[in-house]
Amino acid sequence: MTADLPDHLRALDAHCVEIAGELREPGLVLDEDPDAITRYLDLPAVRLQEAMLIPPRFAEEAYRVDRHTFPGGSCLSRVVVMDRLAYGDPGVLLAAPGPSLAGAAVQALGSERQQSRFFERFAKEPTWTFFALTEHGRGSAAAELETRLVPTEDGYAVHGAKKYIGTGARAQTGVVFCRRAPGPLGIEAVLVDTPAPGFRGELLPILGLRGVRISELVFDGLAVDPDMVLGSDRRPSRRGFLGARQTLATYRPSLAAMSLGVADAALDYARAARTAVSTADEHRLADLGARVAVARRRVREVAVALDAGRPDRHGTSAVKLTATRLAEEATLLAVDLLGPTALLEHPWLDKTYRDVRAFEFMEGAGDIHRLTVFQGALRDAGGGA
Repeated sequence: MTADLPDHLRALDAHCVEIAGELREPGLVLDEDPDAITRYLDLPAVRLQEAMLIPPRFAEEAYRVDRHTFPGGSCLSRVVVMDRLAYGDPGVLLAAPGPSLAGAAVQALGSERQQSRFFERFAKEPTWTFFALTEHGRGSAAAELETRLVPTEDGYAVHGAKKYIGTGARAQTGVVFCRRAPGPLGIEAVLVDTPAPGFRGELLPILGLRGVRISELVFDGLAVDPDMVLGSDRRPSRRGFLGARQTLATYRPSLAAMSLGVADAALDYARAARTAVSTADEHRLADLGARVAVARRRVREVAVALDAGRPDRHGTSAVKLTATRLAEEATLLAVDLLGPTALLEHPWLDKTYRDVRAFEFMEGAGDIHRLTVFQGALRDAGGGA
């Protein structure tokens, strides 16, 4: 579905469709050997998804498709890219180096010097990053975090632990959300480099998205220079807590788009793997495919609104919920159509079946978004929120 896109994004969409297939085999390799990502850093798909996350002023050159250039920073462009490339494999995209969520936090809160320090390193060497918000037992509820930022003679030190952090044990830099004082206004976001004294990253055993190296991070006095506190020149109400919310809101459309790309891939796989598809089963595939197409249109609408400076918080939560559910439904349907031994006989489907379950918990778990959608419905009905 490209009729809703301007010409230059249609070209980008077609390009992504063309190169997405090169991610399929690497995705299976990463499922067995997560460290193998270093073999695939020169793939066009990997380079493109990183380019979409780097602000134009820090990029050596914009990604080109035919006569069009695509600087980073556009949510709609990013949605198109993540949707189509996830058809190949979402795990490769999430395991690859790049600014990721940490970059969005630095953009939202960082000074020009802090942004330069963070983004300029991507032109020099492959750099993995982490976004350390989630804590065990508290999820990504920023207001409840307990990791502490403690004053020292030379600046600050971080004490605490974060859990379920993507590429955390592999990264060279990241953003840590921590508490300087009680209450939501006491939250800060700090930029740190790793490895360093007072930092330890441990891999967690996981079933899906194995290439992402989900980690637990432990901070035992990790030193932080005062000039690495993001947004320190702003009022407390305009930094740490706000940065967490803005970052997650910025990336939810991309996660929704990724989910839809995987849903399409699962449906197409089921069609191709079945020697014969009954009329009833074809209707099931077509019905789910139509729902994916409707959701894709809505995700792009949300992205356009975000690019225009009119973020739709309730709509973003709705598309994230819908898209992740559709990805799960698509894998369930594929397994149902291919029979009780489907996961044993189809390695790609087995991997995808495991991978998509992670989407429910990324950028805010489903229950958080259900509450947000409810608040939006209540507001529209004239009941507040």
